[in-house]
Amino acid sequence: MRREMNPHFIFNSLNSVNQFIAQNNELEANKYLTSYSNLMRNMMETSNKDFISLANELEQIKKYLDLEHLRFQDKFKYEIKVDEKLDTDAILVPNMLIQPHLENAIWHGLRYRETKGKLKVTFTEENQLIKVSIEDNGIGVEKNKELKTQNQKVHESRGLNNVEERINLLNDLYHQQISYTISSGSDGNGTLVTLYFSKTTKVV
Repeated sequence: MRREMNPHFIFNSLNSVNQFIAQNNELEANKYLTSYSNLMRNMMETSNKDFISLANELEQIKKYLDLEHLRFQDKFKYEIKVDEKLDTDAILVPNMLIQPHLENAIWHGLRYRETKGKLKVTFTEENQLIKVSIEDNGIGVEKNKELKTQNQKVHESRGLNNVEERINLLNDLYHQQISYTISSGSDGNGTLVTLYFSKTTKVV
């Protein structure tokens, strides 16, 4: 399941390097490859872990978003906010559950905008749970459904099924309270994904 989580991202990243080379943009290609290799090394080092520190997760998220911003810099800007009361080194969060939702926000929402959009990722504590909000002002769920090809629908469905299976496994194995919802954004536009994790502060 882990191997199936991000093949789309790997393919698209290598395609972007090829595009930079085709445009004779050697500087951007080198910059992208360096960032990509750093992210992949980090992901491989943690791929055998079900939980990683929030600090490590934040580092991976920033590296991933920097890569996508380099590719789609005219399409979106992003912001990551973390409640200062959260001890990012002590708190553990499930590995490889947030990135697929970021990928969906960028690839199925923000990249279709005609003007520059915004992606906001927020970490807070609510009712003894860690709450992660991923909000974008992309084209939204319904409009996205209209534009998708059959292949894209199958890919996204498989991706969400992988996420849900992983959540069920972690909940069963570690007695967690992991859940997520997908809805329209706060102003009625875009998409809002909300994830809840048990507040774990010890090695699981």
